[in-house]
Amino acid sequence: MRSLMVQLYGRRRSMILTLPFISPYNITNSPSLIHNHNYFSTNHKPPFLQFFSGILLRPTIGSFSTTITSSSKTMSNFDSDSVTYLKQQEAVEIDETLMGPLGFSVDQLMELAGLSVATSIYEVYKPGEYSRVLTICGPGNNGGDGLVAARHLHHFGYKPLVCYPKRTPKPLYAGLVTQLEALSIPFLSVEDLPSDFSKDFDILVDAMFGFSFHGSPRPPFDDLIQRFISLRNNHNQIGQKRPVIVSVDIPSGWHVEEGDVNGTGIKSDMLISLTAPKFCAKKFRGPHHFLGGRFVPPAIAEKYKLILPPYPGTSMCVRIGKPPQIDISALRENYISPEFLEDQVEADPINQFRKWFDDALAASLKEPNAMALSTVGKDGKPSSRIVLLKGFDKDGFVWFTNYESQKGRALSENPHASILFYWDGLNRQVRVEGYVQKVSDEESEQYFHSRPRGSQIGAIVSKQSTVVPGRHVLHEQYKELEQKYADGSVIPKPKNWGGYRLTPNLFEFWQGQKSRLHDRLQYVPHDIDGKKQWKVERLAP
Repeated sequence: MRSLMVQLYGRRRSMILTLPFISPYNITNSPSLIHNHNYFSTNHKPPFLQFFSGILLRPTIGSFSTTITSSSKTMSNFDSDSVTYLKQQEAVEIDETLMGPLGFSVDQLMELAGLSVATSIYEVYKPGEYSRVLTICGPGNNGGDGLVAARHLHHFGYKPLVCYPKRTPKPLYAGLVTQLEALSIPFLSVEDLPSDFSKDFDILVDAMFGFSFHGSPRPPFDDLIQRFISLRNNHNQIGQKRPVIVSVDIPSGWHVEEGDVNGTGIKSDMLISLTAPKFCAKKFRGPHHFLGGRFVPPAIAEKYKLILPPYPGTSMCVRIGKPPQIDISALRENYISPEFLEDQVEADPINQFRKWFDDALAASLKEPNAMALSTVGKDGKPSSRIVLLKGFDKDGFVWFTNYESQKGRALSENPHASILFYWDGLNRQVRVEGYVQKVSDEESEQYFHSRPRGSQIGAIVSKQSTVVPGRHVLHEQYKELEQKYADGSVIPKPKNWGGYRLTPNLFEFWQGQKSRLHDRLQYVPHDIDGKKQWKVERLAP
């Protein structure tokens, strides 16, 4: 019998169920059901199927993959008014269902919640500027989420510290503490905390109380909440930079439905809602509201009529509402990098480039071989585009393209160009200027046939930089050639396609530094006794 794969996205975990595939349109014709007509009767359903009573599973023809979604809205439509907000009892019921009929465990839910918190923080507050993180954890599940988040933040490049005043003796929480201690993440007592958080921390994570908390906070959390509030108020008055405050699910001191009723709760810069926003989040006025994790199974979304934003790609978090309006002139990064000094560099700039390129590879940066190629045609107008470096050695830097493209025409008119590499994760740039020539036909042929066959066909189809009536034309031509060469025969390289080599006559290596005092070391050629040598010069930033 064919089987139906049903993927359920749980509150803090995804799961896949394999069920016999039964067409909802032809259920009476199934031989297995004729002999066992009670297959799906209530009395015979396993617990997880009983939970789905009244919910239609819609098979996708061909793949037998079924996903139940909470809404057909696109991401751009999800402002804060479009999202469903949960009342306290609803949030409790959903958690009970996840850990009951759906079979989730507390540690699974906590792990995904903490990861969601850490990824949300990384979306806005990068470790280059906000590295010092203090996470204050309460005694319950919210505190456990904070402990998990601290571990992930460590792996993301932050320097977390944890304050966990009321430790829970349960093995789950003791294990989380052991994991942090194994990473040498410091634990601070309330007495060890500095009097002024702003001097020692860039981010304060409020993981003290979640949606199930009732009553007034007791010591030492009442005093900690007050210190959060005082920190914000004092710095608002004197205009100094203060640590940003991130609250997990509920800002501590808030009522889960009514919000900051008495004005005695934490006013956060970021709120990370888990499962779905709680009712109090309607009154959140901070600049960053995120929904954390892909926790909600379709059945729960249907049962509670949840409307939630879709998660992009593989992300564990998604923004709710529009990002705050940003003053572009205020956007700046205060780079923190090792010094880049003259006595540290290689005498040959190609060797220095190789060292930095290897660093970019080791850092797993995306497409470290991407470079901006700038050309100027006979009209004197510059143009730039991103191309991919395909090789470099003592003779120069090589890339491949269509010779009849805009850049190809510009290089035929003016064979001087500049290439620029930017490696954001390392705060580095390399600029190279030089003279450009075509590589040999043999080199172009060799590289062309090393490419995937799809890319070879694409190079024939694309008359680069020319106007096409529509994308469908490219697809039609591609399909024709794909069928033509379906027998595996050699695909001929177009005569107008090949490589270029830039022979350098200038290098500049740039390393970002604090207060815009960047390191800029330039290599320029000069002759010594008739031999070409490179001279290293420092340029003003």
